[in-house]
Amino acid sequence: MHVMATRPCKDMAVLTRDPAEIIRALLPHDRRVLLYGPPGVGKSTLAGHLANTLGAAGRRCWCISADPGSPAFGIPGAVSLAKWEAEEWRVVAFEALCTLDAGRFRLPLVSAVRRLAEEAGNGVVLIDGPGVVRGVAGRELLPGFVEACGVDAVLAISAAGRQPPLMDELHALVAEVCVVRAAEEARRPGKRIRARIRTGKWNTYLAGAVEHTIDLARVNLIGTPPPVEEAGVWTGRQLALLQRKRTLAMGEVLCLEENRLTFKTPIKTIRADAVLIRDAARTADGMIETAAPYAAERFAFVPPPDIAPTVEGNGGPRIVGRVGAVDVALLNGVFGDPLLHLRVRHQRRSLLFDLGESGRLPARIAHQVTDVFITHAHMDHIGGFQWLLRSRLGEFPPCRLYGPPGLAQHIAGFIQSFLWDRIGERGPCFEVGELHADCLQRFRLQAGRSGCETLEAAALPDGILLNEAGFRVRAILLDHHTPVVAYAFEPDKEINVRKDRLTARRLEPGPWLSELKRQLLAENETAMIQLPDGSEASAAALGAELVLISPGKKLVYATDLADTSDNRKRLVTFARNAHTFFCEAPFIEADADHARRNAHLTTRACGEIATAASVARLVPFHFSRRYADKPQQIYEELKAACRQVVVPPSMSVFEAATVPASAEERVLKLDIKTD
Repeated sequence: MHVMATRPCKDMAVLTRDPAEIIRALLPHDRRVLLYGPPGVGKSTLAGHLANTLGAAGRRCWCISADPGSPAFGIPGAVSLAKWEAEEWRVVAFEALCTLDAGRFRLPLVSAVRRLAEEAGNGVVLIDGPGVVRGVAGRELLPGFVEACGVDAVLAISAAGRQPPLMDELHALVAEVCVVRAAEEARRPGKRIRARIRTGKWNTYLAGAVEHTIDLARVNLIGTPPPVEEAGVWTGRQLALLQRKRTLAMGEVLCLEENRLTFKTPIKTIRADAVLIRDAARTADGMIETAAPYAAERFAFVPPPDIAPTVEGNGGPRIVGRVGAVDVALLNGVFGDPLLHLRVRHQRRSLLFDLGESGRLPARIAHQVTDVFITHAHMDHIGGFQWLLRSRLGEFPPCRLYGPPGLAQHIAGFIQSFLWDRIGERGPCFEVGELHADCLQRFRLQAGRSGCETLEAAALPDGILLNEAGFRVRAILLDHHTPVVAYAFEPDKEINVRKDRLTARRLEPGPWLSELKRQLLAENETAMIQLPDGSEASAAALGAELVLISPGKKLVYATDLADTSDNRKRLVTFARNAHTFFCEAPFIEADADHARRNAHLTTRACGEIATAASVARLVPFHFSRRYADKPQQIYEELKAACRQVVVPPSMSVFEAATVPASAEERVLKLDIKTD
């Protein structure tokens, strides 16, 4: 076995950081110089020192800031060309990238730097490179900058005692290469500091910006824009207005409605023929960051915090996570009875989808359940109603239940199976809505009272069962050899507080923020909000200053349906562009005949429906227990049919879910609160 030593800096001059020495050795005449090295070695600082020394000697110096994430000058999300004047850089041109990630968008970065290099005048031209010096990205960017800009000298900056990265690539360059040792005090600022600096530059650029609206059908939409159908992920995105491939201006998206894009930008007249969008965006805390992928909210395959610690389950991993404005928990696991708990944040309110075995939910959650959406009345979907009935003894408002025709009769059967002689007027009360083809037939039932009161039927505009401030729930009927209902939870908007604005106003977070969100969701913009300092302001004024508002993320829940062409067509249309799609996948393909006889989906059918509906992520569940010892096969078949399927990080979670939890595991805390 032969061990090859690291190639030494052969034929490379080693210089100090003294600008005068570097200029004497490398810049006796005008050249194009690339400053190359990892983050935190002081490339931008050295560029400024060189420019200042050259300027003092009466020589011209230009610099291209080629790091879109942490530019030394200019606009974040862009590369800028500046000229040294009056002991500082004066930006004379810039090219938009709309990303902070130099390693991901390497070709656009090199192309933009090349165009700026062509605009530089006579004098020394410095290219202040990004700190991407590893892997494929580093190996492509180094020669890419040299070739694109006509670089004839490279200053490779590295810490004392270390060789510059990518030595072989440096030796292979036709340009002269010199090594410069970084100053001992050189440090890369922390992530949050970099974000604040970057955001300050962006806010300065947008100072005095003007609001515009354009029809996306009239311009070319280029880059890597998110789906037009998902307006929520557009808010806060950085954009660039282009004319004949050159940048006119940059801006920030305010909203996207019906293919019309509203944004703010410093220029007053828009004459763009293209709009560039990638992944730079203002996040919920007001910082300019790389936008998370649309479905990036993570799910955990562990016991959710709502589960009573004394109850052990064998339904496999329980999925908990977040979908926009709600926290979700599939309480009985992927093999257990269907029961999806949606916790509407900031409202102390819970919604349940199906009512399988419910012992894992504490009674306090039952007190806060306002609506229950039943797919159909098979035992594994409604058997948990007894828990809800018992947990709501006392003076609680009516709980609304929705489901297919005949649901009121099934609920009445539950209630009538018990003796209520001591309950008086304190019996749990329920309003039941049955989804029929043209209307919602409604009934009222109360424990301790005989009969079922018929209420006035309600219209179903576009299948909307429930329409409240902040969200709506829509439904469609499908076939399972019996009518079955699929549901869609559709938030109107999401409200995220800008932490940078809170800090600037010196306002401490507290209950007043929940009240502000509640009033904004209810569109009560004139409501007055009491602030921590004792002052008051209207919800409208505070909303304009402190929050980012974007459309909500749709969640669809569908289980127990036959794989028929009509069911597929209806469900694909219903789930179109959903952010999260909970869909049953009871049987593997080898058992397709069994699935057909029992009017269920197979793994492939589930994946194909999700793919056809263009959902951002698929969460399969309601697996047959016959596969409890081979969950891997289920997920492999699902992945073959749908790239968006949510897969456990390890199959070991299935094994862990079938054994009693240890005392340590029982106190597991997740970042999902139930007030």
